Amino acid sequence: MKVVVSEVQDEGLEALLGQNVTFWCGVYIYTGKLVGVNGSCVKLTGAKVVYETGPFTDKRWKDAQDLGAEAWYVQTAAIESFGVMNKT
Repeated sequence: MKVVVSEVQDEGLEALLGQNVTFWCGVYIYTGKLVGVNGSCVKLTGAKVVYETGPFTDKRWKDAQDLGAEAWYVQTAAIESFGVMNKT
């Protein structure tokens, strides 16, 4: 069976640069403005760790704590899923 793999430019994480993105990882949920992507990490500014989501229909997380860092890095190997959720 032959499998053809093609790379699509500006797709995946790179397509979300500059947006507020939420990353679901093995233990924690991280959210913040995605400002950098490389082969091993993503870089967030205004990063928060979400301890309790509350209803997904709410505009705010029930408990999201500011990490207080100028920049926060998340290893891509730890990311299970990601997307733009428009929550603060």
